[in-house]
Amino acid sequence: MGTTKLDAVRLEVFKHLFAAVAEEMGVVLGRSSFSPNIKERRDFSCGVFDGAGRLAAQAAHIPVHLGSMPLSVAAVLTDLDLGPGDVAVLNDPFRGGTHLPDITMVQAVFIDGRRRFHVANRAHHADVGGVRPGSMSLTGSIFEEGLRIPPVLLARAGEVSPGVLDLILANVRTPDERRGDLDAQRASLLSGERRLLALVQKYGEVPLEDAASALMDYTERMVRSMIRGIPDGEYRAADVMDDDGISEHPVDLRVSVRVRGDRVAVDFSESADQVEGGVNANRAVTLSGVLYVFRTLLPAEVPANGGLLRPIELITRPGTVVDAVFPAAVAGGNVETSQRVVDVLLRSLGAALPDLIPASSAGTMSNLSIGGLDLRGRPFCYYETIAGGAGAGPRRDGCSGIQTHMTNTLNTPVEALEHVCPLTVTAYRLRNRSGGRGARHGGDGVIREIRAEVPCRASLLSDRVKNGPPGLAGGAPGRPAAPAVIRNGKRRRIASKVDVDLSPGDRIRIETPGGGAHSPPPG
Repeated sequence: MGTTKLDAVRLEVFKHLFAAVAEEMGVVLGRSSFSPNIKERRDFSCGVFDGAGRLAAQAAHIPVHLGSMPLSVAAVLTDLDLGPGDVAVLNDPFRGGTHLPDITMVQAVFIDGRRRFHVANRAHHADVGGVRPGSMSLTGSIFEEGLRIPPVLLARAGEVSPGVLDLILANVRTPDERRGDLDAQRASLLSGERRLLALVQKYGEVPLEDAASALMDYTERMVRSMIRGIPDGEYRAADVMDDDGISEHPVDLRVSVRVRGDRVAVDFSESADQVEGGVNANRAVTLSGVLYVFRTLLPAEVPANGGLLRPIELITRPGTVVDAVFPAAVAGGNVETSQRVVDVLLRSLGAALPDLIPASSAGTMSNLSIGGLDLRGRPFCYYETIAGGAGAGPRRDGCSGIQTHMTNTLNTPVEALEHVCPLTVTAYRLRNRSGGRGARHGGDGVIREIRAEVPCRASLLSDRVKNGPPGLAGGAPGRPAAPAVIRNGKRRRIASKVDVDLSPGDRIRIETPGGGAHSPPPG
């Protein structure tokens, strides 16, 4: 445990100062980006890191980035010697990334010629190449999923390297949109650097560094205190994913949680071996899920930073769906397997903390990608995660039509989607009574139906079609998802993970799962 101390008032002041830097970076990124997925849905995260690459503050953006972005920063610091104005870019899932559409940028902040802090952001780009538009389709290896970028310099001394940028843009279907979003990420980093330098000018570099360390120590103390409130013991749970999209076999996830005093070990090593389809998660994604769960057990005012990890040990077995190794396909690991990591970990803790833990939520991000050529012959790519029902808690019903757990994004407004893409939203509403029934009902999922106006290809990467989200303490499960394609008035059910060709007039209909209920109905 660290020893840096600040009085309570200064600790609170610096907590908000660091968080404000990350939040402002997010505002700049969202407002200056081009794609609806980043501008409207806010599918990005921003963070501030100290000179050693430890997370000092993260804005309230995407939970799945919480434990993984620091590993990308570490990869950059290992491979590159960042100078003033240098900007590194990477998306390699085997170097701290999540999946290929998530592109990370890192910039060092120099004070008096010394590297004192780092700023970083990660944004989900609607297409990064690969065999299908949207880079989120059925594949059998990382080579099919798109362009994989190791840590490289996108800018040197403030000047963009045209060779690196041209290489990225040459491998995507929508280069103008990608250029705009990459420029927005760079602008976000510059805003973070500017704000940190302003804080140094006001408070001094040493007090600022001391404050970052003190905040991490404070978070560590709070995590240890929270763990001490969990009864010592070993808690187990298991769940499955429908399949990997290539075979029909369910994919097992198993966890054992061992609590001893103020430390906890989370062991996923008994989970299934990695599979051919793209639901493999790398260790960084699994770590994010674990940190997210324990973060939810802390008071809201506790900052999210590198102190979260110190009392928590993650145990995995390389070559499994929760610790995939090269060249595994991983597009769905970040968005689908991460949700199941949360489901099984929360379920395991249900026996230890029955008054806190909710039933399972939708358990899928229901990722939908559609791409092709618009009426003018220009490429377009649409990507969205679709909300579902939240699991009910011991004292409350679950929320309906909400992004749960590892996604914290918004929806794409109908007007924005139809303005950018040759698509029409023909239905968008709650899926009534899809939540599980119980003393506390699960939240309802949603129905989102989209009509193609041009020939195009859709890719669905989802789960919970074969089995609905489980209830807890005797509550009923939520209804499973029910995706379909409607052609010439005939509705055809489709699998949870599928690529489909759409003709003009065809509609793809996504009905997302409801959340599980908590406790049986009275009487």
